Amino acid sequence: MSLLNINNLSVILETNKGPARAVRNLSFRLEKGETLGIVGESGCGKSMAALALMGLLPERSKTEGQIKLDGQNLLEKDDQEMCQIRGNRLAMIFQEPMTSLNPVHTVGNQIMEPLRLHRNMSESDAKVETLRLLDRVGIPNPQARFDNYPHQLSGGQRQRVMIAIALSCQPDVLIADEPTTALDVTIQDQILDLIQTLVREEGMSLILISHDLGVISENTDNILVMYGGAAVETGKTEQIFDELIHPYTQGLFAAMPKLGRAKNRRLVTIPGTVPDLISMPMGCTFTDRCPLATEVCQNTPPPVVEVKSKHFVACHHLDEARDRKTEELFS
Repeated sequence: MSLLNINNLSVILETNKGPARAVRNLSFRLEKGETLGIVGESGCGKSMAALALMGLLPERSKTEGQIKLDGQNLLEKDDQEMCQIRGNRLAMIFQEPMTSLNPVHTVGNQIMEPLRLHRNMSESDAKVETLRLLDRVGIPNPQARFDNYPHQLSGGQRQRVMIAIALSCQPDVLIADEPTTALDVTIQDQILDLIQTLVREEGMSLILISHDLGVISENTDNILVMYGGAAVETGKTEQIFDELIHPYTQGLFAAMPKLGRAKNRRLVTIPGTVPDLISMPMGCTFTDRCPLATEVCQNTPPPVVEVKSKHFVACHHLDEARDRKTEELFS
C-alpha cells in the first residue's frame, strides 16, 4: 500500500459566475521516501491540489474522489480529526512566509506551537527543541532569533523558519509549494539543498510544487505535469525530460532559456492563456492552445495511455506529438 494515494480527486470552487473545477480527476501515488514534482503554469491547479491534501480549501468548496494516507480517506475526516493530521503527519511549506507567519507572535512561539499541540511537550522541552530546529535549518544565533518577530528576519530566514515549523513533528509527507519564489537565486539554492537534505535524513516523502523545470529536474524522482486542473503527463523525472511527449510538456520545455541560444533568437512561447476554470472544454483542457488539437480533443476527454513503464500521457494524438520536435510544435 502506498503512503499517499490520490484517486480521481476533483475540487470545485463556488464563484459568482458559477462552479469552477480547479482540480479535475487527479490521481497519483507517493511512496515512503519518494519525491514528486508537480509542475505547470500559474492557475493550472497545483496549489489547489496541495490545499486539498492539507484540508485547507476555501469555504464553500467541494471535493470529490479520495485522498488516502496509509489507507485512511482524509476527505472523510472532520475538522478535529484533520487538526490531528495537519502539521503532524502532513506538513506544508507555503509560498510566501511573510503572509503565512503570524506577525504578532515571535518565531520561537510559532515553532513551539505544533510541538506542544502534537507532541505534548512541556514549554521548556518545546523551547529546547525549537532552538535545535532553528539551528538545524541554518538560522544563526538561534537563542537571539527565538524572540524575533517575522518582520525582523530576512526573506531567506523567514523561509527557514517555515521549514522548521513544517519539520517540527517529523511528518510523513512534506509539501513545499513554490518554496523559493520570493528569494534570490543564491538563497533559492540554499533552501532547496536544505529541504533535500532534511527529507533524506528524516526519511520523509516530498511533494515539490514549482513552475521552474530546472528546480523540479534537480530535486525530484517523479514528475506530474498539470494543466487546467488535470494531469496531462506523469512519470519518472528522467523519462519526462528524455521523452517530452504531451504537447503541453513540450511547450513548457521549449520555453526554457538555454545556454548557447543565439542572442537574436526569441524564446519559444505557448500561444494563448490558461483557460477560465468556469468555461473549460469538455475534452482535453489544453485544446484551445494545442497546435495538434482537433474536434475530438474539444469534445472527448483524452485517454490516459502508459507509453512506457510508469510513464502516462493523456493525449488523443500521441503518435503525432512524439514525431514532432519540441520547438517545431510551437514555432
